[in-house]
Amino acid sequence: MPHYHTLGTIPHKRHTQFRKPDGTLYSEQLFSTEGFSNDYSILYHCHPPTQIIRTDPPVSVMPEIAEEKMLQHRSFEGFKIPPADDYLESRKAILVNNDCHVVLAAPRKGTTGYFFKNTDADELIFVHEGSGVVLTQYGKLPFSYGDYILLPRGTIYQIEFASTDNRLFIVESFSPIRYPKRYLSKYGQLLEHSPFCERDIRPPQDLVTIDESGDFLIKAKKKGILYGLHYGHHPFDVVGWDGCCYPFIFSIHDFEPITGRVHQPPPVHQTFEAHNFVVCSFVPRLYDYHPEAIPAPYNHSNIDSDELLYYVDGDFMSRKNVTRGMITLHPAGIPHGPHPGAVEKSIGKKETGELAVMVDTFHPLQLTKTALEIENQGYTMSWAE
Repeated sequence: MPHYHTLGTIPHKRHTQFRKPDGTLYSEQLFSTEGFSNDYSILYHCHPPTQIIRTDPPVSVMPEIAEEKMLQHRSFEGFKIPPADDYLESRKAILVNNDCHVVLAAPRKGTTGYFFKNTDADELIFVHEGSGVVLTQYGKLPFSYGDYILLPRGTIYQIEFASTDNRLFIVESFSPIRYPKRYLSKYGQLLEHSPFCERDIRPPQDLVTIDESGDFLIKAKKKGILYGLHYGHHPFDVVGWDGCCYPFIFSIHDFEPITGRVHQPPPVHQTFEAHNFVVCSFVPRLYDYHPEAIPAPYNHSNIDSDELLYYVDGDFMSRKNVTRGMITLHPAGIPHGPHPGAVEKSIGKKETGELAVMVDTFHPLQLTKTALEIENQGYTMSWAE
């Protein structure tokens, strides 16, 4: 999905001899999330990336499903997820289906003493609070408030935070996360009407080659099981790489909103797409400029998708009692719209400062046990107030 990028030292041609100063060969690795039929990168290691020296007993991290089927509007207080020291232990699945898992996390620390690899899912990490750096084989990815960190499945990484106050909204996608097709030319360039362009994409930087032997633990997740794989060499022993499959960052603050004379439908906010779901960004923007425009969103049927909205910051004129980190879930099958009084209140307003991330899934989401623990009771009846 990203444009071609390269860091470090690479040979003139692929799959040819590339030797170290001592005359031995570097080890070439092709990295792709869809076999040999789509975007890929080629990395050059000091040592083969295959040398496992021991393994740990596997541990289940499968989310515990509390409700598989339901048809009512729900709301959850995301900031009630308690902080945890360890990055992986802090991650709590809230809403899940076979296409994606929606996860909240409040880690005080990063991946201390280990590396992480999600072998099943691309990870889209939205940084609500905190800053730091993601360390990868491709280089460093410094991040801060409002950043989407996109990590293709199989990316080995560590994450370090600048402080202990961190809040993350994470989407694990079991299909590749891509730019929306309608934003792309037939050659893959982001088109002029796209709300962002290649200049907004921040690829890895500062590639550091760590040529060390020892015992390096990679915690790899596959099918809900966490495996401890110990390697004999540091996984960040890459001297160079190139290609189009690599982690990157895009800031929600660089999303340019599309506006019109009358209220625009949610697809104008689309930022990413995957199989059976999309991700949208609601950002500060001018309201509609027709003289009789109603800025509040109209009621809509929601007949073919579950709509999940994660509230980040700002004032949401269509909802009452919104808190930072709140999640609303409006399932497919019943219409939803502004709370009572919101339509009249919105008339005459010139702009909004709201910031939110939306995930629309085309298969129903299931609620986990953790979701029920942070649920706002009575939200379903809030339209009657």
